[in-house]
Amino acid sequence: MSSNDDVRSLVSPVFFRRHRGLYFTALTVLIVLFSLIFLFPLYWMITGALKDNQEIFSPQPTIIPQSFHPETYLTAWKNLRIGHYFLNTLYYSVGVWFFQVLIDVTAAYALSRLRPVLGKLVLAGMLATLMLPMTALLVPAYLTVTDVPILGWNLINTPWALWLPGAANAFNIYVLKRFFDQIPQDILDAAAMDGAGKFRMLWSVVLPLSRPVLAVISILSIIGAWKDYLWPLLVLQDPEVQNLSVALTRLAATSGVVPFTQLLAGLVIASIPMILVFLVFQRSILRGLSAGSMKG
Repeated sequence: MSSNDDVRSLVSPVFFRRHRGLYFTALTVLIVLFSLIFLFPLYWMITGALKDNQEIFSPQPTIIPQSFHPETYLTAWKNLRIGHYFLNTLYYSVGVWFFQVLIDVTAAYALSRLRPVLGKLVLAGMLATLMLPMTALLVPAYLTVTDVPILGWNLINTPWALWLPGAANAFNIYVLKRFFDQIPQDILDAAAMDGAGKFRMLWSVVLPLSRPVLAVISILSIIGAWKDYLWPLLVLQDPEVQNLSVALTRLAATSGVVPFTQLLAGLVIASIPMILVFLVFQRSILRGLSAGSMKG
């Protein structure tokens, strides 16, 4: 058996024991530095909405607001119709989550347990799409939603323009398939002996065992749909059906009409739900990402 001194790490145990104070000092400095890098833009946005327009555009920026106008948030909520766009975004995000989980789970289960003919080729084709930049797929995707093949439907300015293209996510399918592959076959064989069919196995055995990875997929899909900008900008051309990110950008183009502090307040309000989602479900995200092995 090897001793503790044989453990390989970035900092050896011997160095750690001799320079414990230096190690914790460097660690603290790095944590504070990275925290400032990530949190300062958020702080600047929150405090910027509390300032007046003269202070926000001052050549000498102020870290701590010299003026305090918390009513800007309420004014922005009313004047920018944040509530309307907020409900639009929530509606789109829930729909993207539902169809993404529905399609990705069934596709991953089929590739993992049903093993169709040419299944490996289909999976390879899905993974190949991850190598393409998103901008390369915008034109064919846009042409598809403007004239759906065979049906001839135009999905512009409808929720389906967001829901259908985002339903099949190659990354989610790959992650789910890898997780399904690690479910012990004995469990599925026992369910089959009890008379469970393929769908029953998926609903009663596979999905309950896959809660950690399903939580990660769900959270990432909702966050991705909430903050998505480029694709909704193309397919949601009617201002009444736009989501928050597109609507706020459109309003920012009319900055001569809408005060900049109100735009900052709108951005803060738009970011609050996803920050809360991450803070509440961060443990589920970490557990799901580390769920790579199962005991039989």
